[in-house]
Amino acid sequence: MSALLLPAVEATTAGSPALNIGIFLAFVVFTLGIVIKVAGGKKTAEQYYTSAGAFSGRQNGIAIAGDYLSAASFLGIAGAIALSGLDGFLYSIGFLVAWLVALLLVAELMRNIGRFTMADVLSYRLKQRPVRIATSVSVMCVSLFYLLAQMAGAGGLVSLLLGVTGEAAQNIVIAIVGVVMLAYVLIGGMKGTTWVQIIKAVLLIAGAAVITVWTLAKFGFSLTALFQGAVDTTAASTVEKTAASADKLTTYGLKYGKDTVTKIDFISLSMALVLGTAGLPHVLQRFYTVPTAKEARRSVEWAIWLIGGFYLLTLVIGFGAAALVGPDAINAAPGKANAAAPLLAYELGGSWLLGIISGIAFATILAVVAGLTIAASASFAHDLYKEGFKKGQTSGDTEFKVARLAAVVIGLVAIGGGMLAKSQNIAFLVALAFAVAASANLPTILYSLFWKGFTTKGALWSIYGGLIASIGLIIFSPVVSGKPADPKTGLSPSMITNANIDFHWFPLDNPGLVSIPLAFFLGWLGSVLSKEHDAQKYAEMEVRSLTGHGVAEAVNH
Repeated sequence: MSALLLPAVEATTAGSPALNIGIFLAFVVFTLGIVIKVAGGKKTAEQYYTSAGAFSGRQNGIAIAGDYLSAASFLGIAGAIALSGLDGFLYSIGFLVAWLVALLLVAELMRNIGRFTMADVLSYRLKQRPVRIATSVSVMCVSLFYLLAQMAGAGGLVSLLLGVTGEAAQNIVIAIVGVVMLAYVLIGGMKGTTWVQIIKAVLLIAGAAVITVWTLAKFGFSLTALFQGAVDTTAASTVEKTAASADKLTTYGLKYGKDTVTKIDFISLSMALVLGTAGLPHVLQRFYTVPTAKEARRSVEWAIWLIGGFYLLTLVIGFGAAALVGPDAINAAPGKANAAAPLLAYELGGSWLLGIISGIAFATILAVVAGLTIAASASFAHDLYKEGFKKGQTSGDTEFKVARLAAVVIGLVAIGGGMLAKSQNIAFLVALAFAVAASANLPTILYSLFWKGFTTKGALWSIYGGLIASIGLIIFSPVVSGKPADPKTGLSPSMITNANIDFHWFPLDNPGLVSIPLAFFLGWLGSVLSKEHDAQKYAEMEVRSLTGHGVAEAVNH
């Protein structure tokens, strides 16, 4: 291995664990202090879910960026670009374009109709109980998929930060991350979490900008020189000796485009990324933290600019990691691809920059998992418990207690899932969450907002059909079973993957190409097969969606 790679390799086992843990603890103490400061007073269910609409469009836009720029955006995409070239950058493009769908189709209308959760909109003109139960099931499934990715990133990141590499040590780290996240949620609710997301967004974008400028300076501020450096380092690496290394980083189609299946898989991935954002429950719930639909639209505009700028920075960070760190060192680190950005920080600025960037990335993970947990627990308490089990007959205090208890359970499940998935690229895991969201949630949202013939049966068929199809295809895809050439790439337990058992029959890594159109079809089919239609209720919803009239009133009718 060349001398160029040695500092980065040392970072995976040496560095300065004492300094790193000091910075790590400083971030935790600082952010927890913010949460405690802003979370004073008696909390109600409304404050826990949406902070009672107390944020401006600009504040919420920055918070959305903080919520959306997750570990997948920073660690996963940077690692994907470092190891897969421009193919990795395709994730960034999909994540960014998705916001146009959210801005143009759902942001303002969702804010005008709903109050607390996505189910407020979907059940507005349909039968409340079955639609809320179905939506709650979908929200928790999507949230758990997303939480799986974030917790996986946390294990690799903090293991790198502290210099620990064993399975047990990484599992302990994931458990600690889960406990700290639960403290955010239980103490601060949505208000505390939003302020953490705002602070984290500013720190993350600033940190990425510093690494970007520093990296470009190493190559005379020439992108051409940077790309050539990435090609040269990759070509000299051990893991790429059998690949066409020069082609890998200079042409489109390392993974997507080599054969018919990978071309189709790229289409499937693109559909999931572009359509998934508008169905993510923790993103949709952020629209309820502003007082008006105008502020909701303004918050999305702020988010698009911040997110777009950040993704341009990840392009330089990813290729910089390929050029200055190299795939050998990245693959040898805890978390593999997820360690690319921290290792680049170590290469550029030593232990101090590694500690700072890793601390920022850790704050990123904490803020995102807190937002996801609030969305999932709110859906459970407000939709499943209150409306589904108690039929609306419960007090606000009881609902609030149930939401907090649900947050604890969801956090524990996320910890266990993160332990199983800690070696996977988190950008890839998030793409699966997007596929489930685009399949189970988006068709129902669009039908509810724009088709007056949509019925309860159509909603249930669309939600459950999209959910079952997307998760079922994931289970029987190479993602879970592992590919024949490398069965350990799967998510299934080691007792299966180590036995070289390949049980996949669905050839694509991402199910979006099949599950998303299927969910739209089922929503249409269920609606045309039922006679339910309330013209007055649809007219009421249409007026409300366009004007916001009655938004301050209770949603239950």
